Amino acid sequence: MTESLTLQHILQRFLPNTGTGIDVHRLKVCQQLQACRTEALGGVRVYCHTCRHEATLYHSCRNRHCPQCQGKATQEWAERQKANTLPVNYFHLVFTLPHTLNGWVQLHPETIYRLLFQAVWHTLRRFGEDPKRLGGKLGVSMVLHTWGQNLSQHVHLHCLVAGGALTDSGEWRSCKGNYLFPVKALSRHFRGCMVALLREASDNGELSRITRQDEVDQQLSTLMTKEWVVYARATLSHTDTVVDYLSRYTHRIAISNHRITEVTQETVSIRYKDYKDNETQKNLTLKGEEFVRRYLMHILEKGFMRVRHYGFLANCCRRKRLTQIRTLLQSQAEEKEVESQPSLLDGYPCPKCKTGHMIIIEEMMPKNHHGMAVKRR
Repeated sequence: MTESLTLQHILQRFLPNTGTGIDVHRLKVCQQLQACRTEALGGVRVYCHTCRHEATLYHSCRNRHCPQCQGKATQEWAERQKANTLPVNYFHLVFTLPHTLNGWVQLHPETIYRLLFQAVWHTLRRFGEDPKRLGGKLGVSMVLHTWGQNLSQHVHLHCLVAGGALTDSGEWRSCKGNYLFPVKALSRHFRGCMVALLREASDNGELSRITRQDEVDQQLSTLMTKEWVVYARATLSHTDTVVDYLSRYTHRIAISNHRITEVTQETVSIRYKDYKDNETQKNLTLKGEEFVRRYLMHILEKGFMRVRHYGFLANCCRRKRLTQIRTLLQSQAEEKEVESQPSLLDGYPCPKCKTGHMIIIEEMMPKNHHGMAVKRR
């Protein structure tokens, strides 16, 4: 029998069968996702003054790992990024961590992710500051992805890079056409920087869960002999499209409900894009427990920032530097306003008649072992 095609129902069915090895943080995240938009979180009763339609609307969990939450936050993030774009070419770069490091990622995820951000920014900053290239400070936005289309571990950083640099003398130097930096040179510098940071972290005791003798030295020596993957492409006229793509997973992770095609008593089937086969759409069926295990790999530690901005886009100087650069570019573009979407308050449009407005008539408190507490308005 096919069940509801949502991550919420998959967790409710298969999480109890995944064993006792789930840490407290991940267990708490799963509990929040299961409670999302149910009476467990409370909600409101609303009434349409036109067609007299009544409905119950439950609160969302607002967890950043939930596929049905934070649509408004995602849209607002995308609008802010678009408002901060300059009238120049942009480049979409992807720096991928070799899969041989996946074991280390599972042991020390926060440390490896932090070092990945450092290595990528160090690489881009060095190339941007090189007087033979742009000779100035870049502006870069980075978004961490830890998954592949089939929910496997595939750690990589998406970077949106403005095609130019701000020099110390206050000049703007644009890159030449559709070319930013040579990909092979980026790859090798990234490899050397990441390996050096990993070795330093090991020496400082930050990779203490790697206990096999000489594993760090052997692994890092092997990694230095292989080519690392860096992807680079000019976005040209579709910068907004790249921003929209990145925004899909700034406030959620790994899988959206619309990619789940079937849930049975034992399995979960998802739709995915096979990039090795000319981006062909395929279907993958996993045991329910395996699906949950793969999903849990991508839950980030509490407070970890998976979206970061560097260079002239850093939070401490972004407004000032963008104004300066726009002046240098003689741009007359006005700042875009971020439009607010309607929130769940009186006046919410009626989903039935489309003409009336919903009025809150009850506020329902979160459910506990004493039952549902209802506050009348």
